[in-house]
Amino acid sequence: MIDNELLSILVCPEDKTPVTLADDALVARINDSIDQGALKNRKGDTVDERIDAGLLRLDGAYLYPIRDDIPIMLIDEAIPTAQV
Repeated sequence: MIDNELLSILVCPEDKTPVTLADDALVARINDSIDQGALKNRKGDTVDERIDAGLLRLDGAYLYPIRDDIPIMLIDEAIPTAQV
């Protein structure tokens, strides 16, 4: 999983607010939506690859996926949490 030291320095690339590790329930809901083909990222592309974890922006509006222990901190790849 993601190192606590790395987590302490990561911020949202858009608004520079801190991010926190998403809870298991949110990750499960996101993966269910991915499995159903119903989830889109900020760019509008359908997300078709499940996530291992996620980093939630301070306001909770967006989640940055973590796959293979690598946080994907790209604005276009963020998942709007209002979908789940």
